[in-house]
Amino acid sequence: MGSVTTKMHENGLEYIDIDTQHCQARIFKQGAQIDFFKPKGQQPLLWRSSDNDYQVGSAIRGGIPICWPWFGMHANPDWPQHGFARTQIWQLSEVNINETEVDLLFTLTLNDSTQEYWPHRTQLSARFRLSDTLSLSLINTNLDDKTITFSQALHSYFSIGDIHQFSATGFGQAQFIEFNQGPFTQEQDNLVITQETDKVFTQLRPLQQLHTPKGIIEVSRQNSHSAILWNPWIEKSTRLSRFRDDDYLSMICLEAANVLDDSVTLAPNETHTLTTHIRWQTTP
Repeated sequence: MGSVTTKMHENGLEYIDIDTQHCQARIFKQGAQIDFFKPKGQQPLLWRSSDNDYQVGSAIRGGIPICWPWFGMHANPDWPQHGFARTQIWQLSEVNINETEVDLLFTLTLNDSTQEYWPHRTQLSARFRLSDTLSLSLINTNLDDKTITFSQALHSYFSIGDIHQFSATGFGQAQFIEFNQGPFTQEQDNLVITQETDKVFTQLRPLQQLHTPKGIIEVSRQNSHSAILWNPWIEKSTRLSRFRDDDYLSMICLEAANVLDDSVTLAPNETHTLTTHIRWQTTP
């Protein structure tokens, strides 16, 4: 059926190495972050920067960072961008492997170091189901006696080969905000990238396609009506950490999210699950 093995990166980060008849994958305990996923006989689906240093406490550029309990900049500019979950050490609490898939559950224990940012009792888990498809669910349960509200995103980086030969479909009639301007209506269903793009979509259909020289990647979402389409383009690429000046040519982010008016509010004992499903729809 395959193997699921805990290994140590040379720079000190523990990760889970998955090798089955259906796929190969790597998930770091820091951030519960998958940075490699390759269905057997196909191209890798996820993009990761060759400038990553994989240091303890340093966010990994690429794969699927988990942004929680806020997306983007916090109102307090001294707090970490995209929340704190992506640099915390998660625990691997369940592993199930069978003939069709590997199912792994990671849990994050909130502690004194996170209390400043999130003074609420919340159970947070990330479930990976890996076959020839990658499914990732972020599961929040409110264990507090008060209502909580948060935003979140599964910040998926995709390997697309060449941005000049890329297009994305499934966006027609959605609303979007970009660079704090909007909302605007996305009239065309098809999008191409010719400049810095940072579109935060709401009222978005649950399935999009990324058309690349390598094939078509299908990205779908559950319990999410919002997503972010991002490419830093030329100028911003020079300012990003762990990102080469020409990396913008080979990647795109399409992030399943709960942001803006799609943010999540949970009453005590309620649970919300954000899920993204990713697969090659067609390959050359």
